[in-house]
Amino acid sequence: MEVEKTYKKLVMLVDDNETDNFIHRRVLEMGNFSKQIIVKNSGKTALEYLEANKNNPELIPEVIFLDINMPIVDGFVFLFEFESFPESIKNSCKIIVLSSSDNKKDIDRIVDNDYVIHFITKPLSEDSIKELKKMV
Repeated sequence: MEVEKTYKKLVMLVDDNETDNFIHRRVLEMGNFSKQIIVKNSGKTALEYLEANKNNPELIPEVIFLDINMPIVDGFVFLFEFESFPESIKNSCKIIVLSSSDNKKDIDRIVDNDYVIHFITKPLSEDSIKELKKMV
């Protein structure tokens, strides 16, 4: 029996909801998407992490799962600030919006962003992980 390899080395969850982070971490681990998952509870702390590690490619996540609705620095502000990072970071990170928002205006605005490769409605599931493995 062949053991399934872990798909991505490092991913980041950016969400202010601790329960969602717990569930999504487990789904990512059990789906062998990643064993190394960084959790940031705000867009601000996620941006600070990227800034602090911008010269250390080993610590830059390959995939960022980003919530839209968070206090202070929401997903839109995160994406605006993300544009100012060096090309090396922007090219390394694929951003997947993971949100409970069903606001069509929000969804259209977010998927039009150059750095967002996919939108998933919460919660993250085994099926969405299988689909993501084909994309990223």
